[in-house]
Amino acid sequence: MPKFMKNIVILLLSIVLFSSCKEDKKEQTNPAAKPESAVIEDKDFVLTVEKIDSTQFPASIKYEGFIKNAVRWKDKLGDNIVITTETGYHMNKKFEHEFEDSSDAELFDYHFIVSGNEAKQVWRVYDYISDCPVDIVASFVKNTFQVTDLNNNGFAEIWLMYKTTCHGDVSPCDMKIIMYEGNQKYAMRGESRVQVGILDNGEKQFLGGE
Repeated sequence: MPKFMKNIVILLLSIVLFSSCKEDKKEQTNPAAKPESAVIEDKDFVLTVEKIDSTQFPASIKYEGFIKNAVRWKDKLGDNIVITTETGYHMNKKFEHEFEDSSDAELFDYHFIVSGNEAKQVWRVYDYISDCPVDIVASFVKNTFQVTDLNNNGFAEIWLMYKTTCHGDVSPCDMKIIMYEGNQKYAMRGESRVQVGILDNGEKQFLGGE
């Protein structure tokens, strides 16, 4: 793994260790919200990332779930749009359901290159929990989605962090950090760190965090 990736992964892992396993509330983008942008300046390239909403998508873009993040920028790949979505609790007929009162939850991340009014999908990240009769977690970790150009090569890096689990107790969630640069995918897998108790001396007890 390149050195610049190791540095950013260490930073992101500090968030993983203290992430809870509570499901994020479903939310949709607000069409009335004003677009925001972030500018990352490097020596030879300026990466400008703008927040957008579904009203600004080309008609050819199709996605599932409720939008959590939607951004657009230009780099050496072209005109990019990335969308992350979650379904929240629902019942998807494509899954087999052994339990009568079970539910499913899915999450998606899409990367498109836009040319004119057409958008071509470059890649998609998909994960899910299915047929779960207790609590489901299948959600992106808040404030961890990032678009960067850390190695200043004109090709943006796209960072995702999410958690998945099916449990009926206080226990760690499976965690994943995924980074794409173009079609190259990097991934790190582990689990969240959760507090499970306090000793008589006041010391907190934790599980997970690996």
